[in-house]
Amino acid sequence: MAEPAVAESFSSLVKKGYAVGKMSQGKSGALGWVLSGRDGKQFCRAKVSLAVVNKQTLVSILASGRMVKIDRATFEAGIGGPDPSIPLLADLKAGRVEPRHVGACTQQRG
Repeated sequence: MAEPAVAESFSSLVKKGYAVGKMSQGKSGALGWVLSGRDGKQFCRAKVSLAVVNKQTLVSILASGRMVKIDRATFEAGIGGPDPSIPLLADLKAGRVEPRHVGACTQQRG
C-alpha cells in the first residue's frame, strides 16, 4: 500500500536544518530546489515568475521551466518603476531563496 504524501513548508524544513540545494528541474519539469535533511529529501517548487539577470535584463520563468528574456527598462516603464521584490536569478540558481519565492514541498522517493 502506498504511503500518503506529506507536505511541509519551506520555512519549517529550513528550521529543521534542511540544506537548500541549487535550483534544478523536478520530474515534472517544474523548477525548484531539493532540500536535504536527516529525514530525506524534499523537492520545493519555485513560486517565482520573474527574476533579475542584470541591469538590462529580466527573465520570465514559465511553468515549463523555460526562461524568456525581457528588456528590464521596457518592463519597468510598464509597471511604473523598479520593483525591489523581484529576486536575482543568480540567487535563485544558487539556492539563496526567501520563503515567499518557494511553493509546495513534497517528499522525494528513492
